[in-house]
Amino acid sequence: MSSETHLAGTADLGDFIEGYVPDDEVLVAARGRAEDLGCGPVSPAGGTMLSFLAATLQARAVVEIGTGVGVSGLYLLRGMVRDGVLTTIDIEPEFHRAARSAFLEAGFAAGRMRLIMGRALDVLPRLTSGGYDLVFVDAARLEYPNYFEQGVQLLRPGGVIVFHDVLAGARIGEPARREPEALALREVARAVREDERLLPAIIPVGGGLLAAAAF
Repeated sequence: MSSETHLAGTADLGDFIEGYVPDDEVLVAARGRAEDLGCGPVSPAGGTMLSFLAATLQARAVVEIGTGVGVSGLYLLRGMVRDGVLTTIDIEPEFHRAARSAFLEAGFAAGRMRLIMGRALDVLPRLTSGGYDLVFVDAARLEYPNYFEQGVQLLRPGGVIVFHDVLAGARIGEPARREPEALALREVARAVREDERLLPAIIPVGGGLLAAAAF
């Protein structure tokens, strides 16, 4: 097999994975708002994995660090139990307005969403320790190591923490890369792998999900 054929096959497989569960109209509209506001959302495959994890955990309480315009929140809510509540944190009021509109447009009751405006590092300590099924982190990569420790504290036994976009640009696997984001990604990957409270895995969909389940 030539290298060109191999690369073409890899691209085709990636397209198949991303398109396996296609976006509906609500998600397409939300992605359009994300583009308008310069906000990079999870890919369709990454979002589908979030729904899958939330459903597998029968999640009732989820924390999202980095609301964006609500794309990942839609996937999370769709996987959660019917009365589950999504707590989502962002510093941008325009993002919160767009996300709330997306959630309501999708038919989720207002009581199923708790949008908190502020710095996640200030908000997380105020949340209930051990009270959450799933924590999803999609915010400033430089803060990932700090979000790690605070996020793990929020998990119940068997809960899962997920970091988005850890494989973007292959920075995490290149020791020679010394820019701050690359260092932060490698630091959080090492912390997750070495923490005896956690069972880690990297899920290579979208920009890459670093996931860990709490014992």
